[in-house]
Amino acid sequence: MAQKIRFFNRHWHLPRSKPVRMGLGILLVACGLLGFLPVLGFWMIPLGLLVLSVDIPMVRRWRRQLTVWWHRREKSEGDSAPAAEPTPKERVG
Repeated sequence: MAQKIRFFNRHWHLPRSKPVRMGLGILLVACGLLGFLPVLGFWMIPLGLLVLSVDIPMVRRWRRQLTVWWHRREKSEGDSAPAAEPTPKERVG
């Protein structure tokens, strides 16, 4: 079965071969470290880590912790929205 990763609510298929996935992830991270050069960019580092998270438990743990933190942050921001100001009729009441 082909491995899939979910990113921005989209599913991306990865190569079936573990060595190819590992090579792709390492290549993306290595090229991302050269992000100051044209065409290559620092955006390749998180993408490479995402690919590596399929096969490396430590990177998978970081990804899951980041996902949990992100969802908790979104939930807490939604709950702490300021209440609407009462209208003048409600103030008098």
